[in-house]
Amino acid sequence: MIKVKNHNFGGSLMNRVSVVKIIGSIGLVISMLLSGCTTSITDDSVSGNDLTAMEVIRLMGNGINLGNTLEAYNHKSYVDSGVNPTSFETLWGQPVTTRDMIDDMKALGFDTLRIPVAWTNGINYESGDYTIDERLMNRVDEVVNYALDADMYVILNDHWDGSWWGMFGSGDEAVRENGMALYKSIWTQICEHFSDYSYKLIFESANEELGDRLNDGEVTGTDGVLSEDECYETTNRINSEFVKLVRSTGGKNADRFLLIAGYNTDFRKTCDDRYQMPEDTAKDKLLLSVHYYTPWDYCSDSTVNQWGSPGDYEEQNSLFQMLTKFTDQGYGVVIGEYAVMGAADKPDRDKFYANLLDNCDLYNYCPVLWDCSDFYKRVLRKTTDENIARLYSDRRASTEEGKDYSEIRSAARERMDKSIKAAEDEFMAGVSIPASDDTAVAWIMYQSLDYSVQYCVGNKYDPTDMTLGIVADNAEITGEGTYTVSLDFSDCGIARGVFFSALGISNGEKLFPGYTISIDEVKVNGEVRELSGKEYTCSDDDNCTRVNLYNQWVTSIPDDSRCADGDKSGLSATLLSVKDNEILSTLEITFTYSAP
Repeated sequence: MIKVKNHNFGGSLMNRVSVVKIIGSIGLVISMLLSGCTTSITDDSVSGNDLTAMEVIRLMGNGINLGNTLEAYNHKSYVDSGVNPTSFETLWGQPVTTRDMIDDMKALGFDTLRIPVAWTNGINYESGDYTIDERLMNRVDEVVNYALDADMYVILNDHWDGSWWGMFGSGDEAVRENGMALYKSIWTQICEHFSDYSYKLIFESANEELGDRLNDGEVTGTDGVLSEDECYETTNRINSEFVKLVRSTGGKNADRFLLIAGYNTDFRKTCDDRYQMPEDTAKDKLLLSVHYYTPWDYCSDSTVNQWGSPGDYEEQNSLFQMLTKFTDQGYGVVIGEYAVMGAADKPDRDKFYANLLDNCDLYNYCPVLWDCSDFYKRVLRKTTDENIARLYSDRRASTEEGKDYSEIRSAARERMDKSIKAAEDEFMAGVSIPASDDTAVAWIMYQSLDYSVQYCVGNKYDPTDMTLGIVADNAEITGEGTYTVSLDFSDCGIARGVFFSALGISNGEKLFPGYTISIDEVKVNGEVRELSGKEYTCSDDDNCTRVNLYNQWVTSIPDDSRCADGDKSGLSATLLSVKDNEILSTLEITFTYSAP
């Protein structure tokens, strides 16, 4: 994510003891403590990394991102300047990170801190010099130690970074080679600097750049030339080089846990067979990184205001189940980012987060919240939502101590089943006409232009298949007569334009064969909207009777279409004229249903 707003493994005590052993100078240690400095360089509490990828996931608990901070990008003004790197942390609206902030995150129930970093802020790579400025390295080191000293796991990555990753997609082979040289140089320096740090430090191969964004043209000046197959191949190659490079640098890097970026970090694209996890000389030390912002129109800053329909739960649950493809092979899974962004009072985010955490408990994934002071206000050092704060506090890793994983999984499944049942009950309570094989029901099918808002699209009448917040007034069809149906989008978010719309009558062909529909009036936002053509009655499945209001896929009128007056001249499947950016509050249709 690039979101500019307004866009036992060695604890700190053991680390300090180790420093005393190595340095052999009590005076120096006292000096370090007085200055507030600690180090997590050594880790003598264990002789090696004897945990598996699946085991470490449970210890990582819940995580949080230090978002829009060390990845805040302003490369041009940093290199060869006297700017303190902490000034860069504030470029995207966040404060300078302090130890107290990280301690707060730990206290809130977060056992893992993900630290996105823009390393080229401190690299003058255009000149061919790939050396990371020591000021940047030292600042990253400082923040890493804040988290390690708080007994947190730490994920360190290379994050967007001005989109230099587009070099890999260049049509110029020399540019591609320079891209790989830069990548290897960055990670060689990181690995060498942190080689002896606690095993709680995890390296992540990339952010969301491995995939389609390898064709970004922000640095090269032109979009890349890679096909999707080639993007998969390049992604696999970069991840493979990452693993080999880290292992070659020795120290704890020989068997450190590594987080491998999925394709676009997208669930579906990463589960594609073209994506392959790299080979590793260390056994059971690889984790997979994917991100979750589905549905985007709800998780982003605007458009959809509500979440929690039976369909919403079904979508989230099915997507999380997909990732068992990797856990079945022994790879740990980290949801490196997820969030419902925008206003702090956006409804239903507690439902969204609770079900997501339940999925992570069910399948043994580590969720890492994307946060840019949306949940935890770093300046104020307070949270914005007590319910969500309680959720994280209850789900911290320490609460699972002494529990068998089967117990944790069973409890998660029970909560998820209850959530789905509650959603179904809530939806059905507002449904005046339930679906039935013996009832004909008229309703408006609707899909907004940006796909963010929809109601019961398709030939099957399912009043729960909708964007939460829509109020539908459907009509039971009892025979000939005039009926009115409507949709009210006022409380669901922003319904913008029309991608598809039709009037449907469930079981119409079965219960009222040969009947026709004549549109009497269409109102958009309470005003009559003139139609640009003549409607026709048809059926795609010999069960649902329909009239297309806006169906751009119809290229010719079906031969079996019918009209009340028998005149088939001027028929159209795109009757409704709505501007692309027009916001719909209400849509109402009055029609006459006539026997043949």
